[in-house]
Amino acid sequence: MDFSTVLLIILAAITALTVVFYQYFYKNSRKGSLKIVLAALRFITLFCALLLLINPKFINRDYFLEKANLIVLVDDSSSMEDAQAETSISQLVNQLTTNEDLSERFSMHQYAFGTNLQATDSLHFNQRNTDISNALSTTDEIFVNGTNAVILISDGNQTLGRDYEYINLGANLSVNPVVVGDTTAYEDISVGLVNINTYAFLRNQFPVETTILYRGSRPVSKTVSISLDGTRVHQQRLNFDASKNSQTLNTLIEAKSVGVKTLKIEIEGLDNEKNRANNSKETAIEVIDEKTNVTIVSDILHPDIGALKKSIESNEQRSVSVIKPNTSANSLEDADILILYQPTRNFRGVYDYVANSGKSIFTITGSKTDWNFLNRTQQSFVKENINQSEDILPILNNAFGTFGLGNFNVDNFPPLKGNLGNIDLLKNGETLLYQQIKGVELDQPLFAIITEGKQREAALFGENMWRWRAQTYRNTESFSNFDELMGNLMVYLGSSDQRSRLELDFELVYDNASMALIRATYFDESYQFDSGSTISIAIQSNNSSFNRESPMLLKGNFYEVDLSDLEAGEYQFTVTVEGDNLKRSGSFKILDFNPEKQLISSNYSKLQRLADKTNGEMYYPNQMDSLISNLSTSQRYLPVQKSRQNVVSLIDFRILLGLIVLTLAAEWFIRKYNGLI
Repeated sequence: MDFSTVLLIILAAITALTVVFYQYFYKNSRKGSLKIVLAALRFITLFCALLLLINPKFINRDYFLEKANLIVLVDDSSSMEDAQAETSISQLVNQLTTNEDLSERFSMHQYAFGTNLQATDSLHFNQRNTDISNALSTTDEIFVNGTNAVILISDGNQTLGRDYEYINLGANLSVNPVVVGDTTAYEDISVGLVNINTYAFLRNQFPVETTILYRGSRPVSKTVSISLDGTRVHQQRLNFDASKNSQTLNTLIEAKSVGVKTLKIEIEGLDNEKNRANNSKETAIEVIDEKTNVTIVSDILHPDIGALKKSIESNEQRSVSVIKPNTSANSLEDADILILYQPTRNFRGVYDYVANSGKSIFTITGSKTDWNFLNRTQQSFVKENINQSEDILPILNNAFGTFGLGNFNVDNFPPLKGNLGNIDLLKNGETLLYQQIKGVELDQPLFAIITEGKQREAALFGENMWRWRAQTYRNTESFSNFDELMGNLMVYLGSSDQRSRLELDFELVYDNASMALIRATYFDESYQFDSGSTISIAIQSNNSSFNRESPMLLKGNFYEVDLSDLEAGEYQFTVTVEGDNLKRSGSFKILDFNPEKQLISSNYSKLQRLADKTNGEMYYPNQMDSLISNLSTSQRYLPVQKSRQNVVSLIDFRILLGLIVLTLAAEWFIRKYNGLI
């Protein structure tokens, strides 16, 4: 207890005695034991009240030993099952966790990892991916304080995540790898990275980029073959030697039919090659029949027409033609989307065709637009006819959500030339760009998307958009941002489907089952996300009698089902909303690819570099005694004595309050009993 606190307690006692003295003894002629009893009770009351104000405390100090943490990380992937042929990993772990010297020196923690890290004392070796970097990073985040040692039992082959050799760990964490598996470097040839697009278009050629890797010293010559749905479509002979150990094969393959196509790349095996699982690799591509024909109808020549044509045709699956408005209706039949550039009275036949066909249109107005005609002819918007042109700057609507804008922005964009006058949208729509005239932001659309009805429409109320495409190039040295916006607009206009209340998010092809996820988003009738619905999914296999129905779990703003337990094959599924007549179907394919089978030799050199970087040491299974001895005797991991301070009140305030109440009550009763005031 502090000296100042003791002094305050003494002063409190003196103060209480002084008050009692003046109340009961100073110039008080009354004698007897009653006065002494009342004075004592009053002293106790005052002294306890002053103690409450002082609240005296003392510090209770506890001492304890804090051990360093020893974290045992065990690779639980399927590649470790083959590594157990020479060494039982479970025995290695048991030897560490039951050692008395380690238990006395460390606080032991055991984790297993594949894709994710989890605390467990059982090993199954069934994980289809290995993410060593995630396991080490997570361990570094969990064990922040003190000095920590990690024993990493693994073959060092990582199939997922960042390169663990280059991750930055805390200075208090040292990694001691235990290398399991065969460390012999065998001669091997394999199919490496395969790059392919997700989609291809019918009767087009799609590129396939394949890397072939060779590990060996002697010259070899092997044949690579590429098959599409079991039919060989390409074959090429490649030569390798010690210096030329990899080659990239670029091939163009024609898409002849619609659907999901399986692409298999194979390389001839070497003589006496130990690992042939990596001599082939499968992937898939979906061939779709989609060609968008865009027709620009214009009565004038303008740079905007050329800019639109180049922007839209930046996607090879879109073609643009330019026609006059007085052409026959047959010229409009092949168009999927019509762009009506600055309509005049000559567009009367075009608008009659649009009204009958219901095709999507993109209207662009400007100084040559006949607004009297346009206001009478169409029923989507109307503009006040003021024959005065003005420069209009664009203001982006950041809340726009009809379709994605990508990286499009309007920074430093030049103005468009348009006519003054209020614009009223007669149908439901959303504004992509607002107007700014002479520094004043107006609640008027410059670029609007009409969303009401099945017919898709868009309207741009200004000309000279070619300057926007040029400005995009000046900003980013690429036209891609502007072209992406036009592409998304064409996708929106080219789609005749109304927005569905049940949206699905899934991949057509999964490399392996561990990556198979299907997500669903369900909206109520007002298109607000509904988190209280029950959504189920029914899955059927195309190749077997497999049939399963299970609920989809709510995760944030979507529902999800994990399909990691499915076998390789083709599947169809149907997602159903209970209590609502809503169903969506789809199909996907799971490839029979296991990255854990691609390598059979342990990567001991990378594990050695990891140990050196973190001030640890690398060991082999036959050096476990040395590992235990080094850790248990190292001065780096000595237990640290620490103290804990507990501040405790000298007297519980409840006791003081009880004494005050008791003494006051006793004093009051005694005074009343004796007739004192």
